[in-house]
Amino acid sequence: MPSTAKLKSPLLTLFALTIFSLAALQAHAASPASPEVDPKADPKSVPVVDGAIGPCSADFTITDDAGAPVYAADIRVHIAYRFLNLHKLDLEVGTNADGKARFIGLPENPKQPLFFRASQGDREGSAFDDPAKTCKAEFTIVLRKNPTNQ
Repeated sequence: MPSTAKLKSPLLTLFALTIFSLAALQAHAASPASPEVDPKADPKSVPVVDGAIGPCSADFTITDDAGAPVYAADIRVHIAYRFLNLHKLDLEVGTNADGKARFIGLPENPKQPLFFRASQGDREGSAFDDPAKTCKAEFTIVLRKNPTNQ
């Protein structure tokens, strides 16, 4: 009997390659190069999300009723674009300690204006933007309790 073992079946070869690929993917996911949240990230740096579908941007400042900045508020936007709005993109960003966040790479001529929704806990607010009129928009959204949740 030979001292080296050979895989005699293509099925066994496929199985071995699958196991090796899964192990490599798991090792890559655990590597420090993964886009994980950095615990040492500066709470004052403005979070930015890039839609990569145009030259426009929207800057946000999220506050409460008293005018204080809201940390970790979520801002979401749904974008339908291109022919027949067949391409869709959902973007979300959280605010920093100053209540600031930014979207870049928004389309210049969307079929419909963009509707941004901000929320934190039971508070919410919204803003509309038509990038064809205001390509570099700035918004201040005041989060208030939703009257339907009271």
